[in-house]
Amino acid sequence: MMTKKSLIQSPEAIEKMRVAGKLASDVLVMLDEHVRVGISTEALNQIAHDYIVNVQQAIPAPLNYNGFPKSICTSINHVVCHGIPAENKLLKDGDIINIDVTVIKDGYYGDTSKMWIVGNGSIMAQRICKVAQDALYAGMSVVKNGARLGDVGAAIQAVVEPERFSIVREFCGHGISNEFHHEPQVMHYGKKGTGFELKTGMTFTIEPMINQGTWQTKILPDEWTAITKDRKLSAQWEHTMVVTDNAVRCLPLALKKI
Repeated sequence: MMTKKSLIQSPEAIEKMRVAGKLASDVLVMLDEHVRVGISTEALNQIAHDYIVNVQQAIPAPLNYNGFPKSICTSINHVVCHGIPAENKLLKDGDIINIDVTVIKDGYYGDTSKMWIVGNGSIMAQRICKVAQDALYAGMSVVKNGARLGDVGAAIQAVVEPERFSIVREFCGHGISNEFHHEPQVMHYGKKGTGFELKTGMTFTIEPMINQGTWQTKILPDEWTAITKDRKLSAQWEHTMVVTDNAVRCLPLALKKI
């Protein structure tokens, strides 16, 4: 486990993360035209893999990470996170899908995800996707030197709970740099003024997972795919942050607001 001092990244490391973050963002932008009714999640995986490896000359971080078999995560409807792309998983009209992309470039990681509504989404689908994105931006808005992770969680809760959605407890954001996952753990709920203190130069993800029903999840037999226990909808957006003295800064990620 890293010490708090070693969690502070050098300007050179942050620049490498900025490049990796831009590449990850570019993958999502590229996939936009491909997310449509009838395409399989395996086809999306292959398109992303080829783009990362052949165009960006980078590495898809999820592939073979602790045994994960694909280059991206594709989480549809009641899948909370870590959905595994497959040829028999075809997108249908009204589905919502999160695609999570992590790219390694020059030894540093860029991690991001976004939601799509496939075809004609229901009012609930549109609502949960928007609230999940609003929650992410609320959490981002309080990140600065001296803030605490409880501030981030409290800001997210203040958006989600009045909308009568729930926040997943079993999964969280994480420190990221030249390692995929390290301290701190970034919970998406909390009490203002409590928790880990942020310092300039720290880098981590914020990635709230918002459920229509219960916050509880279960893992499928593939040992990766997490679903909502009641099989109601779940939505998630993710950015990678760098702490600065007094301003919000996310490593470049070109995600359109809903």
